Amino acid sequence: MTRISDLLASGRTFSFEFSPPKSAAASLSLGRTIAELEPLAPSFVSITYGAGGSTREHTRDTVLWVQRETNIPPMAHLTCVGHTRPEISDIISTYVNAGVHNVLALAGDPPKDPADVRPTDYTYASDLISHIRELSDMCIGVAAHPEGHPRSPDLATDRKFLAHKLSLADFATTQFFFDIDHYLSLVNDLADLGVTKPVVPGVMPVTNIAQVERMAELSGAAFPQWLREKLESGSTPEDVRRIGVEAATQLCARLLDAGAPGLHFYTMNKSTATREIYLQLGLPVA
Repeated sequence: MTRISDLLASGRTFSFEFSPPKSAAASLSLGRTIAELEPLAPSFVSITYGAGGSTREHTRDTVLWVQRETNIPPMAHLTCVGHTRPEISDIISTYVNAGVHNVLALAGDPPKDPADVRPTDYTYASDLISHIRELSDMCIGVAAHPEGHPRSPDLATDRKFLAHKLSLADFATTQFFFDIDHYLSLVNDLADLGVTKPVVPGVMPVTNIAQVERMAELSGAAFPQWLREKLESGSTPEDVRRIGVEAATQLCARLLDAGAPGLHFYTMNKSTATREIYLQLGLPVA
């Protein structure tokens, strides 16, 4: 049994996040990406969930494929939105029977189309965590927003909500950010609230300005002007990608120097940027 909390207790983790494929071609592409990243010996990989639980079957199938076909422990995302207690019971049972021992419990985003709204038995991620605890002894992670969740009324309130979630869970992974001070502030604020469980920073190499700008807006992360100016100084898409990888590498180096318990890479289902960051950091590659 591989629990992420045990991995974190024994040393730094290096992990990758993927979105579940929705077509045969996307499945082949993701399979190639995972094969290209396996030599980096990731501690675990996480598989995301669509708004309103819209990718539940794709997420489940991808998690089970990773568990069955690779040597990498998968972490399955689960959301409150669009789920009833019987549905969660069934999902958890499927994972436990397949040997999957790690989940990330999220509040989740409502579907964009009101017609896609499904019944929901949970209000907060903490409600989902409590139910999972009733069902199994799985290792449970939660999400942290260094700059505050976009739906939180203020940063202090957001920190208190996160501290409560972490009192029930085992660890957290953060939304991506570009300024290390946001991460350090988060960890210090949690410590002031008596919470010292591991918080793994999430890193997003910027290889496409417009794409990351949209994602940053949705997640509540600031897209700093200094980074925008650096990226816009590139005259070709390859220049932009190179500058983005360099910025992410510098952030990772500073995080490791500051004692971060690991690094969690948002891969966008591609391997090149993550592999280049590993190389520049001098991390071991098989």
